[in-house]
Amino acid sequence: MSKRSLVLALSITTKARHILGTVSRALAALFICAGLGGQTLTAGTSPRPIEGFEAPFVFGRFAIPADNPLTQEAFELGRRLFYDPILSGDNSMSCASCHEQERAFTDGRALAIGRDGEELEFNSMSLANLLWGPQLFFWDGRSPSLEHQVLEPLLNPFEMNQPLDALVAELSADPVYPAMFEAAYGRLDEHSISRALATFLRLLISSDSKYDRYLLGDAVLTDQEELGRKLFMAHPDVKTSLRGGNCIDCHSQFVTAGFSDGFDGFSNNGLDPDADLKPGLAATTNYGPDFGKFKVPSLRNIAVTGPYMHDGRFDTLEDVMAHYNHGIVRSKTLSPLILEADNLVADPTAALGLRLEQHEIDAIIAFLHTLTDQTFLDDPAFSNPFEGEPR
Repeated sequence: MSKRSLVLALSITTKARHILGTVSRALAALFICAGLGGQTLTAGTSPRPIEGFEAPFVFGRFAIPADNPLTQEAFELGRRLFYDPILSGDNSMSCASCHEQERAFTDGRALAIGRDGEELEFNSMSLANLLWGPQLFFWDGRSPSLEHQVLEPLLNPFEMNQPLDALVAELSADPVYPAMFEAAYGRLDEHSISRALATFLRLLISSDSKYDRYLLGDAVLTDQEELGRKLFMAHPDVKTSLRGGNCIDCHSQFVTAGFSDGFDGFSNNGLDPDADLKPGLAATTNYGPDFGKFKVPSLRNIAVTGPYMHDGRFDTLEDVMAHYNHGIVRSKTLSPLILEADNLVADPTAALGLRLEQHEIDAIIAFLHTLTDQTFLDDPAFSNPFEGEPR
């Protein structure tokens, strides 16, 4: 077995690690013992394909689980579940409590807030374009699929604290849900809940930013935005006088998320010294060289998803650029792509950061703003279905 074999575990405090590790193991057992991978729709169920579904060609390949095809009924069910506080044990929180559409499904907080109002370990990640990028979910990669990922917050005692058997009972007693589950999956059970939520998340596709329209030839970048784009795409090379922001080394060109192959979408980006590094990916893989590596997030809609980093330590994009420009902290697992990214020196042992000029920093930030997709942020298809509906 590989040293990086998944051991679905969390790393927060000793107590939390034990409790939440139990949650992940219980979910793994649920998925394996119940044979979720082999489930199909109940005979007689014939959901409709998603209306008008298109995936941006430039984003690359993606995979849909054979047992959870994209259907209109599953999407509508998943959307309703996403916004419904019935998913929490005390009916006080929904998924949307930490993932707001106008913030590209983040929450504007440095750290997510749990059911008791206490801060959790990590910043709430954007849910846009999850079909692409690393297919291991959460900042530490502990979930191997979206179907697995969506249930963790429900079972997590620090978050929604909802036993699945109790949730199934509540949904079964609801006047609306039984018919929706029947139409989508032919059954109402834990697996149908996870599959519906995963379908909704997979279809949160953001692809109508100014940058997308530029790629289609329907928009023109300003001179500043174009300079920022070129810097974003370039790894600095002092020997050839090529200046760069080094962004593309971690944020793949069009999706702007981490790379999808294996663990390539996780990185130590120089936030802390060895003594202060959090386990990150190593909590999932039990592999020492993964210590301090976290999932590389998509930069789509980045202007509205602050605060930034896994712990929300940076309030603004200016703060983020200041870190990469002159705030890189060395540690044993620091990405060599970051260590080598210096616009003034060629020797990585002497590198201190990008050392860009202020107008170049401003240009990169201007380009990042072209990744804002207002259509996505306002799309009624992704909005709260309960607005205006009496409950």
